Amino acid sequence: MTHVLSAVAWPYANGPRHIGHVAGFGVPSDVFSRYMRMAGHDVLMVSGTDEHGTPILVQAEQEGLTPKALADRYNRVIVEDLQGLGLAYDLFTRTTTRNHYAVAQELFRVVHKNGYMIEKTTTGAISPSTGRTLPDRYIEGTCPICGYDGARGDQCDNCGNQLDAAELKNPRSRINGETPKFVETEHFFLDLPALSETLGAWLQTRSDWRPNVLKFSLNLLDDVRPRAMTRDIDWGIPVPLPGWEDNAAKRLYVWFDAVIGYLSASVEWARRTGDDDAWRLWWNDPDARSYYFMGKDNITFHSQIWPAELLAYNGKGNKGGSPGVLGELNLPTEVVSSEFLTMEGKQFSSSRGVVIYVRDMLARYQPDALRYFIATAGPETQDTDFTWTEFVRRTNDELVAGWGNLVNRTASMIHKNLGAIPERGVLAEADHALLATTEAGFTSVGDLLGTHRQKQAVAEAMRVVSEANKYLSDQAPWKLKTEDPERMKTVLHVAAQAISDCRTMLSPFLPHSAQAVHEAFGGVGTVSPMPQIREVEDLDGGPGYPVLMGDYTRGKTLAEWKPVPIVPGTPVPAPVPVFTKLDDSVVAEEIARLEEKAGA
Repeated sequence: MTHVLSAVAWPYANGPRHIGHVAGFGVPSDVFSRYMRMAGHDVLMVSGTDEHGTPILVQAEQEGLTPKALADRYNRVIVEDLQGLGLAYDLFTRTTTRNHYAVAQELFRVVHKNGYMIEKTTTGAISPSTGRTLPDRYIEGTCPICGYDGARGDQCDNCGNQLDAAELKNPRSRINGETPKFVETEHFFLDLPALSETLGAWLQTRSDWRPNVLKFSLNLLDDVRPRAMTRDIDWGIPVPLPGWEDNAAKRLYVWFDAVIGYLSASVEWARRTGDDDAWRLWWNDPDARSYYFMGKDNITFHSQIWPAELLAYNGKGNKGGSPGVLGELNLPTEVVSSEFLTMEGKQFSSSRGVVIYVRDMLARYQPDALRYFIATAGPETQDTDFTWTEFVRRTNDELVAGWGNLVNRTASMIHKNLGAIPERGVLAEADHALLATTEAGFTSVGDLLGTHRQKQAVAEAMRVVSEANKYLSDQAPWKLKTEDPERMKTVLHVAAQAISDCRTMLSPFLPHSAQAVHEAFGGVGTVSPMPQIREVEDLDGGPGYPVLMGDYTRGKTLAEWKPVPIVPGTPVPAPVPVFTKLDDSVVAEEIARLEEKAGA
């Protein structure tokens, strides 16, 4: 057994999440975590809503709310959406907890004590019309490195380089379009040059990462400069140093504190489960493994900034130093980054109406239909496009007519003709062949899931489903009812066993239907556990909030990754279709909805 940390990108709490978001961070991390639990590993899957920073501050002002009130609203919306999608978090929390503040401030203090947080006078932007600080993410202009017109004041998404807002050509405010005024201000910078040698040596050992992620990460080392880790803003975590902590206009940079959420959520989970130090099994044990899931626009923060923070806390850079009370913390085993999902050929954009929110999707379609589309056609290693035509096709041709039909017709024949799972007789060559195929599937599908090749994994699992469908058609048990009833029983037993095996192999992708298939063949108990929304109090006296948690005990509420013999005599009820067939009119209806949003 290995301790496996599944660290899932933190959705930003300034609005509901759309399906492009969950295609990058949500479904891939859940598929991986479910599989690793079934395979016997001790998984800790954590995340939460990211609630600090400028966008929430600006939106709250526009809506006449406090930033906390806006974050509260969307924290709950996101929690409900992710629960509906079936993402099996051990803890989904938020960054406005007192626990998170304490952990983030501990990292800052030790990184500073070790000499990697340096104070510098720099240039900040002021809005001429309001006199307020204009954070760099709200300044855009032409990148001085690659010439991209649309670079932000902290980073160019086109070339990936970190920037200073004052370096942009033709800078302008994203809020009102005015040209910012630049003034001197004091900030703390993470001394990346003092950490770059160790960071580079570590990255060189990451040979099994997706090639595009590793290449991008190594290229970041070509131009390493200190990066500001505080901001002129009054919404965020106070800077925990004398002379700074009482300054209401200075806060920790949201990307300094957000990545620390993986650690603080682990600490909170341990405290909520009654063993305050349990988190250390995933963070201090060098044999533990950690996988970070996000979209490609967040690679910089997970393969450079977060590892640099950890190295600085551990005292592993050129300036030396020693860890604080949290001990020496593990660096990521792998940064599992997905590419972008577009929609009907266009980039997702809430403001332009090119969007479908998770909540709307789940209100109209089965969660496993969306999960299946993401698994089979999502942006694993290249940008891919969500189209309603393809969503309907995959749902109807592969889920309904393929997997669902195999389950339904087998359960129907057993229910009508026998009432319960039959004993099996002497196995024929075709029977042995199918059972060998399903058994081998656990190895082939498992190997692919363990190395983040989920598209290949789900394709392999569905190939096994196709073999089972072919077996049933070839053996034609409906004909054997009068010709050879004993042979019919054996065929239906073998088919039911193959379905049980396929259900297990598909359950990381399709957890809702896995439970339905289990029950369709008389199964009791939980084989595909779901997250639960729990209303909790802040552990350190702050206001309460909703979290996602769950019981994912292997063998108790979770199937194991292996064939489990079915039990003859188990009653099989009248079947109910597992998947809902979609009418072709769905395509036109949904495209009309998109056009209506875009025109609004």
